[in-house]
Amino acid sequence: MKVLHTIGEMGTGGAESLVVELVRGGDSVGWHSAVASAGGWREQELSDLPGVSLYQVPLSRRRPTGLLRAVQATRRAIRADDPDVVVAHNVGVTVATWLALRTLRHRAPLVTVFHGVAATDYRAAARVLNRCPDAVVTVSSTILDRLRTAGLRPRRTEVIRNAVTAPPLSSREQARQELGLDPGTPIALCAARMVDQKRHDILLQAWAAVTTPALLLLAGDGPNREAVHRQVAELGLGGRVQLLGVRDDVPRLLAASDLSTLASDWEGLPVAVLESMAAGRPVVATAVDGVAEAVGHGGGVLVPPGDPVALAGALDSLLGDLDRCHDEGAAAQRVIADFYDPRHLMAGYDQLLRSLLSATRTSGAPAEPAWQDDETRTA
Repeated sequence: MKVLHTIGEMGTGGAESLVVELVRGGDSVGWHSAVASAGGWREQELSDLPGVSLYQVPLSRRRPTGLLRAVQATRRAIRADDPDVVVAHNVGVTVATWLALRTLRHRAPLVTVFHGVAATDYRAAARVLNRCPDAVVTVSSTILDRLRTAGLRPRRTEVIRNAVTAPPLSSREQARQELGLDPGTPIALCAARMVDQKRHDILLQAWAAVTTPALLLLAGDGPNREAVHRQVAELGLGGRVQLLGVRDDVPRLLAASDLSTLASDWEGLPVAVLESMAAGRPVVATAVDGVAEAVGHGGGVLVPPGDPVALAGALDSLLGDLDRCHDEGAAAQRVIADFYDPRHLMAGYDQLLRSLLSATRTSGAPAEPAWQDDETRTA
């Protein structure tokens, strides 16, 4: 089965990590994978895999000219790859991919993987998802519930949780030596794009109130980078916070850290959280959407969004007690094994895609899977 993934770009983010996971696992279920995107550092991971085709598509901007360019480039990718199934990651990419398929009269079914949006954007997302794809995958049950409340029809949906393959980690001591970090200082890692959603401002307010002598590593970049720099200086956190920029060595950063943290206002199911848990590092995060589902099974501490006092208390409770931190990390690994195994991920996507493809070949047009009439499946 030839599967083409379309995605905005292949940089840092949960959708990008999922694409890599699906492409890597595709061989095990008989996929020939291709990816169309605007590029990014994760493209190197894909180019190192045998038999994977990569196509360049500019980001689908909201302006008509930007959308037109994205549609044209996506159409060229579809012509070149001739996929059996197309998987679009997120809503804007879905629109460009749907238009490209329609102008080509290409009969490949279109699946949208919905990773989440801000609360104010759910109604618009539901309208697009009701019209464009042949099936919708959400990465958590909470997100599906939000979409339904916003108007998504109760068919054409499936929940398939994100999953991660635990990376090989060096020892905590070796990782810290390589990174030039003190071997005895408790360390928290926040690996997140510097955008409004991730609320670095709340995290830094909380960090200023943490009483445990500890270091915060901020890995990531984005439009709020200068604001983060200013806030670090204003709060006098220069000796307690390191801004690392974009990194491609997250496993080493996790190995050096004692926990990870995220102060987001909303999330889908961030792969950064799952990667931390798979590495045996507990998560201190806001209780939003898929984060609450994952950490709610164990492996960390959840706090209300927008509450720096609660976040500081949760960080202190683990950083000040590294034995408890270790125990929570072991619980996190058990959660990953039980609920977020890549084998479950691949089985869920493979079953969905082959069902859609079979229906298309039988009827000559994409059709909705039979299970969608009554209830949503969860993989």
